[in-house]
Amino acid sequence: MTAAFAGFSLTGQVALVTGAARGLGLEIAKALAKSGATTFANGRDAGRLTTALSSAQARDLPIEPLVFDVSDTAQASGAIADIEERHGRLDILVNNVGARDRRALEDFDLSDVRRMLEVDLVAPFHLSREAARVMDEKGGGRIINITSIAGPIAQAGDAAYTAAKGGLEALTRALAAELGPRGITVNGIAPGFFATETNAEAVADPTVSQWLKKRTALGRWGQAPEIAGAAVFLASPAASYVTGHIIAVDGGYLAHF
Repeated sequence: MTAAFAGFSLTGQVALVTGAARGLGLEIAKALAKSGATTFANGRDAGRLTTALSSAQARDLPIEPLVFDVSDTAQASGAIADIEERHGRLDILVNNVGARDRRALEDFDLSDVRRMLEVDLVAPFHLSREAARVMDEKGGGRIINITSIAGPIAQAGDAAYTAAKGGLEALTRALAAELGPRGITVNGIAPGFFATETNAEAVADPTVSQWLKKRTALGRWGQAPEIAGAAVFLASPAASYVTGHIIAVDGGYLAHF
């Protein structure tokens, strides 16, 4: 029997995934743990996070909750410090938390725009800076930003989110350039249309599914576990020479018209 390719193993690594109480973040956290990484799954609601992780922990996966609000810089810095104190390292950061507010331009209060930018852009900036400091001590690491297909393309009534995710794409490239000499790769994953709890109403609408059947190359909604492979790849030694890129996991949405 041919030996398995070891390039995707994360054994001995320590990871933090934000927004991991449900949906894509939860699937990414479980996948990193299955690949061997000691994984901290973040959320703001301790009860929801504990419930979400219970099945994974029952299978003895190395995953545990870490409760904090990513938009609170003191809490975020404290969480990184806690990981460093407990394990002496942080090898992988996945900035997954995202806030979305679909409204027409004139309906937005600027305080709501600023709140979205705090969560979707400022928080990843701050967490990446904090994580890079810890990664420096071990000679490198991986930062993965979960962007969106709303970064390179746009639709009406979604200006604030599109701007935030476009900014996160640009931040990904900028951090790749700045942190590359320190052995830290920075990449992004741009999800397309996934059948998650957040999209439950759209998933239940047959007209949306019919539209996706025509609009995507694969003709369907993505399932949450399908995000995991890209995250494990970018976190792993297999992607050691990949940085500054955005991988679209979108069923061919951006490639199809």
